[in-house]
Amino acid sequence: MEKTVWKGTVLTSPVPPVMVSCGDADKPNILTVAWTGTVNTRPPMTYISVRPGRYSYRILKERGEFVINLTTEALVRKADWCGVYTGAKVNKFERCRLTPQPASRVGAPLIAESPVNLECVVKQILPLGTHDLFLSEIVAVDLDPSLIDGTGKLRLERAGLVAYAHGDYYALGRRLGTFGFSVRKKKGPPPG
Repeated sequence: MEKTVWKGTVLTSPVPPVMVSCGDADKPNILTVAWTGTVNTRPPMTYISVRPGRYSYRILKERGEFVINLTTEALVRKADWCGVYTGAKVNKFERCRLTPQPASRVGAPLIAESPVNLECVVKQILPLGTHDLFLSEIVAVDLDPSLIDGTGKLRLERAGLVAYAHGDYYALGRRLGTFGFSVRKKKGPPPG
């Protein structure tokens, strides 16, 4: 089959639409970011990419820390709203009735309503063009206790997380397998 060829563009979807909280207890802010992901395991590293013209950019650059708050189905409208409006003109915590909660390791507040919060310290800022990448170490993870089962295992499927793909939000669906499922011994023919 012959494929249609487009010029290079960003289509590594779906991605997590996260609410990034920054600032401090006196002046907290939220920005919604879809350019985020895992970079390294030890130390645990992540990134967010932010346009230099965004109100939160200066806060992130000056403070050097932030919290990535994972978005659930219950929070998706608020995440979208926080991505449309600027913190320069509105207090997004108040407007969206979200609770800024002190983080354990950084000065930026976490969003209490998010079941998973990643506390991050910026290690490097890389200018890439339209966005600057904030390469950051995850120094703490705050979890809603309901996501941890009786054996201490994280049950992220209980969180109701959402994904973002090419302008649309999606609820995550059913599990298709776990890491290594394709090579585990099974009855029947191999995958093909």
